[in-house]
Amino acid sequence: MNAPARYAHLPEPVMPRCPAQKLLGGQKALVTGASSGIGRAIAMSLADAGADVVINYVSGEDKAQALAQELREKGTRAMAIRADVSDERQVSSMFSTMIAEFGTVDILVNNAGLQQDAPFHELTLAQWNRVLGVNLTGQFLCAREAVREFRRRGVNPEVSCSAGKILCISSVHEVIPWAGHVNYAASKGGVMLMMKSLAQEVAPYRIRVNSICPGAIRTPINMEAWDTPAAYQELMKLIPYKRIGEAEEIGRAATWLASDYADYVHGISLFVDGGMTLYPGFETGG
Repeated sequence: MNAPARYAHLPEPVMPRCPAQKLLGGQKALVTGASSGIGRAIAMSLADAGADVVINYVSGEDKAQALAQELREKGTRAMAIRADVSDERQVSSMFSTMIAEFGTVDILVNNAGLQQDAPFHELTLAQWNRVLGVNLTGQFLCAREAVREFRRRGVNPEVSCSAGKILCISSVHEVIPWAGHVNYAASKGGVMLMMKSLAQEVAPYRIRVNSICPGAIRTPINMEAWDTPAAYQELMKLIPYKRIGEAEEIGRAATWLASDYADYVHGISLFVDGGMTLYPGFETGG
């Protein structure tokens, strides 16, 4: 499959007729940054839907191994692999290990990310490079390895309508400016156009690429934004739906986007944010 003209050689999509909890049966998923928070919830949801899961981590080995064991006890094939996604050699090794153990990869969830915040005039080059290195370059490196495997293997209609799926975990800050977090917002803006440009390029090979853009999600990393009644009420000023999101909700969105039920969904940013991107400052007319 080297060009769009070869579409005729691709199998026609066949919608799955399996129970919802087995939407991803037979598929192999890699979730980066999956030892805690949103990544952990995504890994759990994919496994519940029938996928075998590789849990990537760079720290928190005890949590990653515990999650892998928890998934295995539920009947899922799972393993944890340590790799810094900003390091090309480590990413290549991670994919090689996964393919050797699982045979292939069908789903990549580019979740690994971090913040190193500072006022712009105090932001160091090291802070800028580290955040861009993990949040943007890391997604590029992992997506490149996944695309290479998807193109090598092609479509296996017994497994999925598509040759592979890439989900980029972005943020509402791919479109909402964020003072004091310039490096983070820049990285997520970059993820948006990387995702869309990649989606445009690989569509002829029946490879789907989309993003999920969480808003305020209840995770340990952002506890200061919601752990007191005063902080929570302040946060609610930014959320028209007037509640914080849960990591499991991102997991369910990822499972749907990775499934054949979303086979015609390609190149989108799916905002899961309670309306945070609806300019809540104007909800009373401005």
